[in-house]
Amino acid sequence: MKLLPDFIKNGYLKLIDPVADWLVKKQVHPNTITVFGTLCTVIGGIIYATGHIKTGGWFLSVTALFDVLDGTVARRSNRSSTFGAFLDSTLDRLADGFVLGGLAVFYATSQLHHSIPLMITALLGLIGAFLTSYTRARAEALGLDAKVGLLQRPERVVLMAAPQALFGLFFNGWPLAIIIVVLTVTAWITVVQRMACVYTATTRAEAAEAETEARVRPRLFARRTPRPMLKGE
Repeated sequence: MKLLPDFIKNGYLKLIDPVADWLVKKQVHPNTITVFGTLCTVIGGIIYATGHIKTGGWFLSVTALFDVLDGTVARRSNRSSTFGAFLDSTLDRLADGFVLGGLAVFYATSQLHHSIPLMITALLGLIGAFLTSYTRARAEALGLDAKVGLLQRPERVVLMAAPQALFGLFFNGWPLAIIIVVLTVTAWITVVQRMACVYTATTRAEAAEAETEARVRPRLFARRTPRPMLKGE
């Protein structure tokens, strides 16, 4: 189950194709795009913290294309690298931290929309976002594929930008509050889904290994058991 349908993501990728082709033509390095996109997201998080939610939403919606462009440009220009993937993953965590942290600061400092429960919810969403990435990375380090879950990065990027651009703090800030709750709940659901996926994969592997060992052990024991001495030998 996915929160963001594939046709939306595919349509967005087709929309940014000309931009990706232009960047490849200009020989812009993918790592440069990654760093620039992260700086834009950091700025968006700071705008959120100051209470300009709609402005921050529009800014993040426009600059979110850099989150996709770096990988697309890397593949099309044959500049994909291990360090590039590491840099992208690391800076993604920084970007998530500033956006959700900015929203937490907003709820902690705003006079009109001050809310400790929503501040805590945003911080829990931040922890959940970090854990969704960590569980996948840790699973891949164990040789497992844990790219499952309700809320993956494309969905998280959309939810952290588009609704705020459309609604801002309209209706006394309820759309923003709902989005933060959705982000937090779906992030933790994704963490549980990935943990369950890894648990299932590892327990099945361990069970299969134990079954194989149980079959092999009697044969090895039979080979090692000395032949009994016959009478007269």
